[in-house]
Amino acid sequence: MATVGKTSPKILREIETRPVAWRNTDLAEDAGVVRVTDACRAELLDAAALLQANPLPIVSLRPDDFDLPVCRALMRDVKAALETGVGFAVIDRLPVDALDRETATKLYWLLTNMLGQTVAQKWDGTVVYDVRDTGKKREAGNGVRSSTTNEGQGYHTDNSFNLPPDYVALFCLHPAKDGGVNGVISFPAAHNEMLEKCPGLLERLYEPFFFDRQQEHAPEDSPISQAPIFRYDGDTLHTQFADMLVYAGYDVAGEEIDPKGRAAIEALTAIIEAPDARHDFVFEPGQIQIVDNRRLGHRRTAYTDWPEEERRRHLVRLWIRNTGRPFYHG
Repeated sequence: MATVGKTSPKILREIETRPVAWRNTDLAEDAGVVRVTDACRAELLDAAALLQANPLPIVSLRPDDFDLPVCRALMRDVKAALETGVGFAVIDRLPVDALDRETATKLYWLLTNMLGQTVAQKWDGTVVYDVRDTGKKREAGNGVRSSTTNEGQGYHTDNSFNLPPDYVALFCLHPAKDGGVNGVISFPAAHNEMLEKCPGLLERLYEPFFFDRQQEHAPEDSPISQAPIFRYDGDTLHTQFADMLVYAGYDVAGEEIDPKGRAAIEALTAIIEAPDARHDFVFEPGQIQIVDNRRLGHRRTAYTDWPEEERRRHLVRLWIRNTGRPFYHG
């Protein structure tokens, strides 16, 4: 898959020692948790009353139109956790017990937009994305995202097959009846382990792989894309990974993945699937998870939903990207 005539990729050949390169045994039980204080809750409830008295579409709302100094300080703590800390944050929690779902989601939108530009998550321009089971099943090339099923997921970065966002935010309106455990892993930590144990396979991850684009493109565009798993800009290790979409990309292309490429992906997957690699937690209503989508992977286990429609698992996802325009392809 290496392209003839192009310069060899820049490879990180040193151990990453910053806090983002963690294993679960390195983390405190409440790692990344940012508590909503009473003062912050009061600000949010005041903002909610203003929103209810002055209806506007969610995408029209701007944080600068609201006086939220305590919440801004909270989001600065979140940004620090993302940029110079462990790479993820769990905001605990929005006052969903006192609000309807629409108003609570608008508060989530305001907080998340303090981190940067929210962008489209689908080619059709969808910005606010509901993560719910539609009853559909995912197959190579059929465009069904695992986020719209109740299936388990492998660790991945969002939109690995097109233009990945910087941050991925998930807001829990209602959890599943059973299962649906969320987890995060550190790709820099996995990179460290591969650098020590199998540097030859690690180098293959800096070369391109096919990805299934899940039909998120213009009708005339190719259904597959090509990208490396790892990319190093001299400071930050960027990751685009979703093993199921790589394998599906080769299926759609009608090609076999090269043996070294398969071995490299299997080696990386074994590392991030190890029990001591992941940090798990169970979403509760009102909590927000935000991850650095460039350096961390996340997943959800399979789940069983409630029979009642109003109790079914429902998360709301936002993407933040601080380069390019808010279009899906930037």
